Amino acid sequence: MPKHALLILAEGNEEVEALTQVDLLRRAEIKVTVAGLSGTEVKGSHAITVKADIALDSFSGDFDAIVLPGGMPGTVYLYKSEKVLTLVRDAYKKGLLCAAICAAPLVLETAGILEGKKFTCYPGVEEKIKSGVFVKEKVVQDSNIITSRGVGTAIPFALKIVEYLVGKEKSAKLAEQIVY
Repeated sequence: MPKHALLILAEGNEEVEALTQVDLLRRAEIKVTVAGLSGTEVKGSHAITVKADIALDSFSGDFDAIVLPGGMPGTVYLYKSEKVLTLVRDAYKKGLLCAAICAAPLVLETAGILEGKKFTCYPGVEEKIKSGVFVKEKVVQDSNIITSRGVGTAIPFALKIVEYLVGKEKSAKLAEQIVY
């Protein structure tokens, strides 16, 4: 059965962080459902509008990973959404992958799942995260949590998600295919 990732898009998301994940995970034959927090037309922080597969309110079903792109004010909308926080908490409790890039580790903090966990994030955001252990690396994995720093780390972030979901071999092959 193919793996399934739920990527949540909020208004003001960082488009590169979001679309890199969708593209590379789909290339790795991982099913990706792009769910718009406030509907199916989602405008990013650089005025690029993306058509989500579904509105988050209409999403139901199982997934193996929840992926949260950063960007502002998108991250704020994500961590102010009780639905998003519930999905993150439930995924974490079930041992599913919770992945966040840039400022989006703030969502993991707000959901209460970073306690004692190593994480990374966009420079300066770590000052707002009190429960985790900040590590200044491009991508950090601690159990079922993967975090990354920003636009410049979107590809290694995606490759780490692929590795987690479908294996190191598939991730290495994908890296080779995209000339990374």
